[in-house]
Amino acid sequence: MMTEGMTPAMLRSVYNLPSTGGSGIIAIVDAYDYPTALNDFNVFANNFGLPVETSTNVTASTNKVFQVVYASGSKPASNSNWAMEEALDIQIAHAMAPNAKIILVEAASNSNSNLFSAVTKASQLVTANGGKGEVSMSWGASEYFYEGLFYDGDFKTANVVYVASTGDKGGATEYPSTSPYVVAVGGTTINLNSDGSFSSETGWSGSGGGKSAYESRPSFQSGIQSIVGSARGVPDVSFDGDPASGAYIYDTTPYNNQTGWWIIGGTSLAAPSVAGVINLAGSFYASSTVELNTIYGGLGSANFRDILTGTAGSFSCTAGWDFVTGIGSPYGLIGK
Repeated sequence: MMTEGMTPAMLRSVYNLPSTGGSGIIAIVDAYDYPTALNDFNVFANNFGLPVETSTNVTASTNKVFQVVYASGSKPASNSNWAMEEALDIQIAHAMAPNAKIILVEAASNSNSNLFSAVTKASQLVTANGGKGEVSMSWGASEYFYEGLFYDGDFKTANVVYVASTGDKGGATEYPSTSPYVVAVGGTTINLNSDGSFSSETGWSGSGGGKSAYESRPSFQSGIQSIVGSARGVPDVSFDGDPASGAYIYDTTPYNNQTGWWIIGGTSLAAPSVAGVINLAGSFYASSTVELNTIYGGLGSANFRDILTGTAGSFSCTAGWDFVTGIGSPYGLIGK
């Protein structure tokens, strides 16, 4: 294995996280089928000393650690690009919250209608567990006028916290991360010393962010009104996302005719990581809004690392909240 990727232990060290913990469910919403999901999940888990799924039936509801659910009721077609995304999402969420059950909810395709139907299914799976869990979405598209009217309601299920990546087009916004009912996660760069120890964390140039063109400023952002004005600003928080400081994942569904270990980054790494950190805190708040109020209540506190350097698009990191990294990256458990 190469040595330049971030391991789960390295990420936990950077963000001051415990090596065990988590409970309930983290439901990961992606598109198409990832045929080697169970095998790859267990290889990753075994390699890094994480719990493995002992069942050989990936769709069994009795599985304790990992399960796949087909949102439409039928197995979708496979897609190598999305399989790589799914590998990253499920393995990193597991790395951050080892004792939570990871459920991969596969949409029939990457159309809006199918992806948001999968969000509804993911919400049902969390609420069936007593509402103890998160729904993570590492995908998005350009904003449009009716986004809030058509889809914001999908993120209001009681006792579910929704997390979404802000995208990898530096300084640009995308939906659903701009929804005021979603925790929007941007990306950073982890800088290491020559001996592999943590040196610093800076804003990543690819981190999505900015003012929403259509969503109004939510009440939890009242304290940053002078920055965002009347619009919803993103991101809320950030986590390692730069491919240069990407994390190891394992994928044997061929991608560009290659299989095995990869080092992957993007805000697709950041979003499931933050979903895992939220899960690890064990608070299981009544909604994303409560979670977001808690996060913004930590602005300027020792619970978050204020990112002071780095740029994305036309935005720069500054003291306090900014359009590159939000209030900063978690340092310890979010919600505690």
